[in-house]
Amino acid sequence: MENSNLTTMNEFILLGITDRPELQAPLFVLFLVIYLTSLVGNLGMIVLTQVNSRLQTPMYFFLKHLALTDLGYSTAVGPKMLVNFVVDPNTISYYCCATQLAFFLVFIICELFILSAMSYDRYVAICRPLVYTVIMSHKACRMLVAIPYLYSIFVSLLITIKIFTLSFCGYQVISHFCDSLPLLSLLCSNMYEIELIILISAGFNLVSSLVILLVSYLLILVAILRMNSAKGRHKALSTCGSHLTMVTVFYGTLIFMYVQPKSSHSFDTDKVASIFYTLVIPMLNPLIYSLRNKDVKCALDRMWKDVCSVFS
Repeated sequence: MENSNLTTMNEFILLGITDRPELQAPLFVLFLVIYLTSLVGNLGMIVLTQVNSRLQTPMYFFLKHLALTDLGYSTAVGPKMLVNFVVDPNTISYYCCATQLAFFLVFIICELFILSAMSYDRYVAICRPLVYTVIMSHKACRMLVAIPYLYSIFVSLLITIKIFTLSFCGYQVISHFCDSLPLLSLLCSNMYEIELIILISAGFNLVSSLVILLVSYLLILVAILRMNSAKGRHKALSTCGSHLTMVTVFYGTLIFMYVQPKSSHSFDTDKVASIFYTLVIPMLNPLIYSLRNKDVKCALDRMWKDVCSVFS
């Protein structure tokens, strides 16, 4: 019976962002602008941190990979969401849904630990500046990025394979993209094992990354309070400002989405929150760093002048 259900399943119906026809065109334009801004901003940040010699530091190495993860999970969701505004009926095939879920999980999990690695980098820079280049060597930075990638790929494949080897039943309707929790509600097999895997992995991912962030910034705060110079305190705070802003927005949205009581959940608020962290946050991150960071501003200005000189 389970194999029969599995073989006959070939697509899911996507509810989309709205069922009001008059809002389809304005929302399509809005999300197209958001996605293109995210695409240009994150690709620009990747290129900028790669080619500019002044940005060849551990902080910008992590920022480059943060931009890569932002680009990854927004692209896993964004293009299909845009297509659904202009195509009727709104469906996604069985295998495309599995692929979307796998890529989304890889990049969203990886972002958690890259943000943690960035907080550790700021801790070393502020609290142990004399040995910063030794601790944050090229090898150490590569390891701090490689481990999250490998771990997130493993968890993503484990969850995706477990979900899509079970059988689905009933009316196969999900929201605007394939996420693990909406897909679980469509399963008619024994879900105990996959629910336990998701619960343990989600708990570990959120708690461990958040602990690293909180401990790092607690130690940074203690170091800043011990500084005698107001100028030194301001400089230390300014190096953390952009990262703190990104962390607050990202974790705040995730906590609102997944940690609030079930009684407080509603379909519309969950949809808005999921759109915010899948499309809006990847757009905001490069803007936050480019607007609040003098090195990035200078690098952008220099690149713009070089491009203008080529075409002039």
